[in-house]
Amino acid sequence: MKKMVKKLYIKRFIMGLLLCGALLTTFESITGRQVSSLFSSEQVSANSKEEKKTHVRESRVVNQLNQQIPTDVDEQTLEGSFDWSKYRKVKVTATGYTAGYESTGKEPTHPSYGITYSGVKVQRDMFSTIAADLTVFPIGTILFIPGYGYGVVADKGGAIKGEKLDLYYETVEDVYASWGKKLLDVYVVKEGNGTLTEKQMKVWNEDQTMKVFRQQYIDEKS
Repeated sequence: MKKMVKKLYIKRFIMGLLLCGALLTTFESITGRQVSSLFSSEQVSANSKEEKKTHVRESRVVNQLNQQIPTDVDEQTLEGSFDWSKYRKVKVTATGYTAGYESTGKEPTHPSYGITYSGVKVQRDMFSTIAADLTVFPIGTILFIPGYGYGVVADKGGAIKGEKLDLYYETVEDVYASWGKKLLDVYVVKEGNGTLTEKQMKVWNEDQTMKVFRQQYIDEKS
């Protein structure tokens, strides 16, 4: 008796699987869509929503700065357009570095050439990548550096200990002509949480409300 009941359940289970298969086949033939595509579409939609949330979240960093810009400034500069006294001030010794062998010991053919400790590529822009002592300024920290712009902590260095910074420049000539070595006050705009992505850098640098400031840095490089 038990064997008959067991066989009956197995038979029903197999028939159920066959019925499900038939229904799926019918659905695909009628709609022209594979069932698996429904799940992938949901995943794409979820990823898209997450990207939008990230964009909005990172844009707030720039928007908070924009609220301080005075409207009666004819020729706006980062140095003159904000009240930097509202931010924590730290005195540092800042030097300049490049992605080249003279600074990193890496040739352009090296697989990690131009890649910072955080994983993002070095870049000189309105928001540029800089190196710091991560126990002082964690990865992702945004500093305003007078005469340089916004520096985003993306890297570390063996000689960068304590209140020291290394500011990225594209060439050795730029380092000597534009910076050299300076002792100055920098301002902590945003504390980092230990992470940094290319998307964050892109959002900050391409924010349209900061376009007038970014153009100044683009013009300096050209």
